[in-house]
Amino acid sequence: MKILGTVSLLAMLTFGSFAAQAATGVVDKVEVTFVLDTTGSMADLIDGAKRKIWSIANTIVDQHPDADVSMALIGFRDRTDEYVVKTHPMTEDLQSLYGKLIKFQADGGDDTPESVNEALDTAIRTIQWSKGDGVKRIVFLVGDAPPHMDYQGERQYPEILKEAKQKGIIVNAVQAGDMRETTDIWKDIAQRGGGRYIPIPQDGGEVVVIVSPYDEEIRHLQEELDLTVVPYGNLQQRTEIEEKMDTRKAASADVQVENSKYYAKRMKKKEIVTGVGDLISDVRNNGVVLENLKDEELPVDLKAIAPQERLAWVESKLKERGVYELKMQELIAKRDAYIEAERAKTKTAAAGDSFDAAVEATLKEQLN
Repeated sequence: MKILGTVSLLAMLTFGSFAAQAATGVVDKVEVTFVLDTTGSMADLIDGAKRKIWSIANTIVDQHPDADVSMALIGFRDRTDEYVVKTHPMTEDLQSLYGKLIKFQADGGDDTPESVNEALDTAIRTIQWSKGDGVKRIVFLVGDAPPHMDYQGERQYPEILKEAKQKGIIVNAVQAGDMRETTDIWKDIAQRGGGRYIPIPQDGGEVVVIVSPYDEEIRHLQEELDLTVVPYGNLQQRTEIEEKMDTRKAASADVQVENSKYYAKRMKKKEIVTGVGDLISDVRNNGVVLENLKDEELPVDLKAIAPQERLAWVESKLKERGVYELKMQELIAKRDAYIEAERAKTKTAAAGDSFDAAVEATLKEQLN
């Protein structure tokens, strides 16, 4: 018997109440690349970005819950530093990308201009953007220093942004601090890129966190959901899944809650962690056929079960997970309502000059 025969069961178990709320627009994919200055002066902003990346991802999901969501990350410094450009390619595996983001450390940048042109060129030419209609392609250039315009043989931003326009990529320019030379160029980049010029404080602005009375219960429920994750495959694949879950557990409480919200509200794929490697998610998303797995790829629990009983074991895990997911949806909905009410009362959302608030506001505008 093939695991694909469980489709009718899975349809009843997975996110039924949220499916009725799915967006009906034509946006099939949302792809966002952050081009981030990682020199020493950007340390505070980078720390804030690490705390708010899941909140930013949730802004996308709130706009288009049935779209595929992918992100890429490019860190840049200058030719005299440890590296010039460090690229993490476009991926739907946001849990893995988050793990790479938190390893970014700000350092270097002895002179004022940085390798902005090379970083932008990498974002437009090297990142694998999807083609066709129904794709929103957005870049956020984030930095405080202007580009080197004196490097020979290097494409400069006016030429790069012409190509971005041809590819249907919107380029936003987020300026940290108030260096005049940067302001003029960042405004030009935003205009040529069809995006927004976004000035924010040098430190990225205040990271605003509203704690709800549901947060602790959400975190506890996420722990229950994590127990339904069944790593399988080769050693590397299983290790990656376990590392992603460990990274989530090590995050601050507010990051954990935003992370849980992302999985609870995402329509197109039903996961507990992004990327392949969880048998239960991969079965549910028709990404694997149980009977095709080799014995060495099976988790220990399944190896101990007779082959004819393995399907029932997987279905029991799916049923258990479905119950937890419905509870998580209810809690997230209550939390969302509480957060909106608190923002309305305290006007917390007015912190629009912070990195995360500015990015979220821009995404809402450009994803409409």
